[in-house]
Amino acid sequence: MIIRSKAPLRIGLAGGGTDVSPYSDLFGGAILNATIDLYAYASLEPLNNGKIEFCIDGAGRSYTTDSAKELKLAEGFEFFIGIYNRIIKQFKLEPLSFRLTSYIEAPQGSGLGTSSTIVVSLLGAFVEWLKLPLGNYDIARLAYEIERIDLNISGGKQDQYAATFGGFNFMEFLPDDRVIVNPLILKPEILYELEFNLLLYFTATQRFSAQIIDDQVKNVENKNALAIEAMHHMKEQAIMMKEHLLRGELDKIGEVLHFGWQNKKQMAQSISNQLIDSIYTTAIENGAAGGKISGAGGGGFMFFYCPGVTKVKVARSLEQFGGKVQAFKFTAQGLTTWAI
Repeated sequence: MIIRSKAPLRIGLAGGGTDVSPYSDLFGGAILNATIDLYAYASLEPLNNGKIEFCIDGAGRSYTTDSAKELKLAEGFEFFIGIYNRIIKQFKLEPLSFRLTSYIEAPQGSGLGTSSTIVVSLLGAFVEWLKLPLGNYDIARLAYEIERIDLNISGGKQDQYAATFGGFNFMEFLPDDRVIVNPLILKPEILYELEFNLLLYFTATQRFSAQIIDDQVKNVENKNALAIEAMHHMKEQAIMMKEHLLRGELDKIGEVLHFGWQNKKQMAQSISNQLIDSIYTTAIENGAAGGKISGAGGGGFMFFYCPGVTKVKVARSLEQFGGKVQAFKFTAQGLTTWAI
């Protein structure tokens, strides 16, 4: 028997950063995101030789150890080991023997929620194999705790829930790490038009979001008025985006994205840089109505709303920066697991 799983990556359309504590604990956060047809995959094969094998990128990097109730963290394999240790401990299981392989269709540090999506996909493989009694909220919450608490990796809460639930979701982040996922039911023509007009662009740069998140957290803890006001506006942006999408007012999307981008840059100094600003300005000058960096910022993917038939012109104008346009479609399905 072999267990497979896949979880979709996401683009954050509005409200990014308001899912991060302590802002979400103090003021409540709101984000609107959507999953796309780029995935993190996992494949789990039970073994009976008393060994545990972890493989990254198919078999590009691997780590083998003796099966035990608790494994020591190994560089590059923290997610695998963190998930295993938590499952053994939480569900009071005996040591397991297996081979677990992961693969992802986008570079890590690209701003599409790759790290958290990998965690959800790997966790999903264990849930399918061991028939763990976990629903979507349980899986997303457990993935969050493993990544943020057990492994102490800085970040927000939206990515684990996006990867698990899938689709277009308006998410609310409340004190005590409570999360409410509100699926948006959009007409097919709205989705088609969004896909037609949205341009996803990889800047050919990667970044470590943890440092940007840490800067954002410090701004809230230090009561930086400018940064906190910007986060309030980001929360407003999520509500605005939700209302325009549900009403089919797509002519407002670019304006809302631009409003959010101007405020997001105020949340932490490292969110933007000269390259990102140049890419953004060039896209606007060539017909984009608005856009933003995807994820925490600093690099990775950007996307732009290009109304009418301006998408091709915008894409050509960005060729000078050495990145590439990424084709995508929205997906409604979140974490999916199966056995063969």
